[in-house]
Amino acid sequence: MRRSVAVVEPQAEELAVYFYAILFVRYPEVRSLFPENMDVQRDRLLRALLRIVDLVDSPEHLAQFCARLGRDHRKFGAVTAHYGAVGECLLETLARFAGPAWTPEIALAWQRAYGIASETMILAADDDTRLRPAVWNAQIVGHRHLGNALAEVTVATDPAYPYRAGQYVSMETPWRPRVWRHYSPANAPRSDSTLTFHVRHVAGGHVSHALVYRARIGDMLRLGPPEGDMVLSAPSGRDLLLAAGGTGLAPIRALIEQIANDPHRLQGRHVNLFVGARTGNELYGLDEMLRLSQRHHWLTVRAAVSHEHIPGAEGSLPDVIAASGAGAHTEAYLSGPPGMVAAARQVLLRSGLPPAQIHHDPLGVPVLDAPLDPGHPEKEEDNRI
Repeated sequence: MRRSVAVVEPQAEELAVYFYAILFVRYPEVRSLFPENMDVQRDRLLRALLRIVDLVDSPEHLAQFCARLGRDHRKFGAVTAHYGAVGECLLETLARFAGPAWTPEIALAWQRAYGIASETMILAADDDTRLRPAVWNAQIVGHRHLGNALAEVTVATDPAYPYRAGQYVSMETPWRPRVWRHYSPANAPRSDSTLTFHVRHVAGGHVSHALVYRARIGDMLRLGPPEGDMVLSAPSGRDLLLAAGGTGLAPIRALIEQIANDPHRLQGRHVNLFVGARTGNELYGLDEMLRLSQRHHWLTVRAAVSHEHIPGAEGSLPDVIAASGAGAHTEAYLSGPPGMVAAARQVLLRSGLPPAQIHHDPLGVPVLDAPLDPGHPEKEEDNRI
C-alpha cells in the first residue's frame, strides 16, 4: 500500500480530479453531498489516503481514525450505500494512476483495507445515530463587530448543544452550503444553550467573510458534533499555562470561564495566561482578560507582540513562554495558528514538560489530523506569532 501511494502521490491533483469525475458520473446522487467548489475536498481525499496508509500497521489507531471519520461524515449526509460507490471508484482510480505498480497483491491489500475502513466508519456512524443528531440548527441571536475584521457571533441551538469548554465545532453557513469550517466556542456551557464564537475574516475566506460582514440576527447556521480533547484534565496540583494566539483566545477563554465558574477545580493552582499577536491591533481580548485577573487572584495575564515594538510586550509568544520558566510542574493548553502552537510545544518540551501535559487542537484539518499516536507527530510549521 505504501509503495502504491508513493507512486501516485506526485499525481495527487490529477488523481483526485479523476476520482471525483467518475464518482459523480456513475453515481450522480452523491454530488449533492459535496460543495460546489471541490478544491479543498480534493486535498482532503489525499490526506485521508495518506493517514490510512500511515496507520495501517496500527489497527487500534486505524480503527479510531476511521470511527472518527465515520461519525464526522454523518453531517454530510453520507449513508451506507455511498461507501460501496466510493470504494469502487477509489480502487479504479488508484489502479489507473499506479500503472504497472498496481499488482494483484497491492489490489487485494487495498480492497481489504478499504473494506475494514468503510465497515468501521459505517458502524461508528450507526452507533452515533443512536446517541445524538448529525447536526444542530443554530440561530444567530447576537452579532457585534469587535474591530480589525473580527466579529462576535452568538447562536442558540435547539436541542441544547452538548460540548465541553475547549472543544471546537464544525459550522456550515447558508451562504456556502456544504462547506464546513471549524470554530471554537469562546464560552463554557451556559444554561440558556447559547454559544459565542469569535470569527476573524481571513483573506479569501468566504465563510469567515460571510460570518463577519453578512450574517445578521435571525440567520440560521448548522453545527456538527463537538470535537477535540483540549479540555481541562482532573485536578493534579500542577499550575496551568494557557497560551493563545489571535482568535485562539476563544477556547482558552472558555477554559478560564469554566475555572471561574468552578474554582474548586483549581485546588490552589495558579493559571498563567499568555496572549500573543503580531501587532497591538490584533491583540484582541487582552483588556477583558486583564480585568478578569483583577477579580481572580489565581490568574496572571501577559501579552506578547512579535511584529511591533511595544515596551513590556515585545517578542513572539513561544519566546515569552520560554522566558517564563515553565517546567515539569505545569499543565499547558495551546491554541492559535499552527506555527505558533508547534513552536510553543517545542519550547515546552525543551523545558522538560512531558508531552502528555501539553494539550492543543490538531494542527490541520481536525478530523484528518487529530493526534492518535505519539509515533505519528504533527507536521510543524515555522510560522511564529
